[in-house]
Amino acid sequence: MFNQVQSVINTRRRITAKKDDLQSLFFLRSFLICPVCNRKLSGSVSKGRSKNYPYYHCHNGCRTRINALFLNDCYYNKLRQLMLSKNAVELFKKVLEDQNIKTQKASYLCTQKVLERKINEEELTLSRGRKLFIAGILKIDDYNQLRKENQVSTKNLKKEVHDIAVKLKGIDRKNQIEEKALVEIFQRFSEFEASDKRHLVNLIPPTEINFKTGDLSLGLNQAFLKILSKKRNRKNNRKNEFH
Repeated sequence: MFNQVQSVINTRRRITAKKDDLQSLFFLRSFLICPVCNRKLSGSVSKGRSKNYPYYHCHNGCRTRINALFLNDCYYNKLRQLMLSKNAVELFKKVLEDQNIKTQKASYLCTQKVLERKINEEELTLSRGRKLFIAGILKIDDYNQLRKENQVSTKNLKKEVHDIAVKLKGIDRKNQIEEKALVEIFQRFSEFEASDKRHLVNLIPPTEINFKTGDLSLGLNQAFLKILSKKRNRKNNRKNEFH
């Protein structure tokens, strides 16, 4: 019974994985219109002698068929030309900012100030002890003991300051990585999950497609135009590619 259940589970996993792979491969399916009969194109894999060939194709007798990898690359290359404006990146950073990380950073900075103050106090204590020793008020053994304890305490405090500095650098480095990921969000399209690819294509669909050359435009609404880099946007609008 256990083996039968495992067999069913594994079969379902294979089917689900295969379905996800197909959705990721044919992320433009239903967004493409047949140039011959104006019906939505579907997608499937054709088996060749040595390998499989993915195509977007029509149906019900229409023989329209376009290489899926070719069209996917054309869309991706057009999409990667887009770049978010600096203001949009700053806004998204604030929206996506992890409150826990922000609180943790504030705590580290506060602790860092406390440690630095303690280090200054240790230095002041040693300076006072040195003056007392020079004045003959503090004996040599007591002064040496004070200096030894002071050195150990200062060393430990400086180590704590160093450890906190490393943690703060780690947080800043993570923020820089996240900022770069935001700026290059369209360039990372190929890394998206199948559902995310479909969602983005739904927001930015391909238009005016030349199925022979692969030339296409992107259907950008006014909301997207406002958050894109103006410099990149002007470059791409020279031929009225974006609508």
